[in-house]
Amino acid sequence: MASQTDKSLLSAELEEEDDEEFRQLLLQATQKIQSAMPSVRDSKPIQPQPGFCIKTHAGSQEKVFVNICRSLHIPAPPDLSRPELECLIESDSASSFRIPMSLGEPHAELDNSGNGCTAYDVVINSSFFSKVEADPFFKEFFITVALEGVADKYKMDVNHPAWRILKNRKFMGSISGQTIRTKSSPVIQEMDFSSPVLPKFTILAEPAGGPPEFLLAEIHLPRVGSARELSLELGQDRVVLRGGPDPYGLDIYIPHDIVPERSHARFHRRTAVLTVKMPVQPQLGPP
Repeated sequence: MASQTDKSLLSAELEEEDDEEFRQLLLQATQKIQSAMPSVRDSKPIQPQPGFCIKTHAGSQEKVFVNICRSLHIPAPPDLSRPELECLIESDSASSFRIPMSLGEPHAELDNSGNGCTAYDVVINSSFFSKVEADPFFKEFFITVALEGVADKYKMDVNHPAWRILKNRKFMGSISGQTIRTKSSPVIQEMDFSSPVLPKFTILAEPAGGPPEFLLAEIHLPRVGSARELSLELGQDRVVLRGGPDPYGLDIYIPHDIVPERSHARFHRRTAVLTVKMPVQPQLGPP
C-alpha cells in the first residue's frame, strides 16, 4: 500500500475563501487549581438508562462486568458512516477519534454463582447507542474503545479478546446516577489544544454505481478562516490534512488509487468546508 504523499502538488490549488512572595505564589497556584475545578453549576446529575452488559476478565481470573448505558445528556461523537470508520481505523488518525463517555466508579456485585465480581458503568449518547446496536462493526469498535477506557482509568489489565455480551441481562447490579460536567474547565481545554482534532468529513464516489471515476471529499473546518492555515497532502491512496487553530488533523487511507497530480482542492470560506476532488486510477480490464 502506498503511503507517501506529495505536498507540493495541491498547494497551488488551495484557494482563499521571599516568604510573602512564596505565600503569594502559593495562593495564586491554589486559586488557579480551584478555578479549574468544576463548580456545582458546571455539573449536573444524570440517571443513565440500561443498554447491554459485557462480561470479561481482569488478568486471568477476576470477573469484570461493564454495563453499557445510554443518556441524552452525553454528547454524541462525530457522525461517521461505516466506510468512513473503516478508513479511519486503517489510518494514522484513529487515536484522535473520541467517543464521549462517562465512566462511573466500580461497584462490587455478585454473579449468578454467588461469587464476588466488579462492575463498571459506561454511559454514552442515546443516539450513538442506537447506531452501535444497529451495526455489529460499530459495536465491536465501540466495545474495544470502552474496555480500553475502563482499563486506562482504573489501571487494570482487561482481557479484550475474551469479552462477550450477556444475552438475558442488560446490566449487572444496579445502575447508579452519575454527575457529568456541563462546562469544560480551562485545564481540560488546554489539554485538548495539544492534540489534533479530527474534523467531520465525508467521501463520496462518483458515479454512485459501478467503478468510480473520481472521489469527492468534503472536510468541515469551522474554526478555519483561510486556506493559508491548512496543509493538504495527497498520496496514491492517502489524504493528510493539518492546520487550523484547534489544530485539526486528518490522516486517512482510501480504498482506491487516485491521481494526486490531477486532483484539485478548494476551501469555501463562507461554509468553512474544504472540498477535494480526486480522480480515480482507471481499473485495467483482463488481458
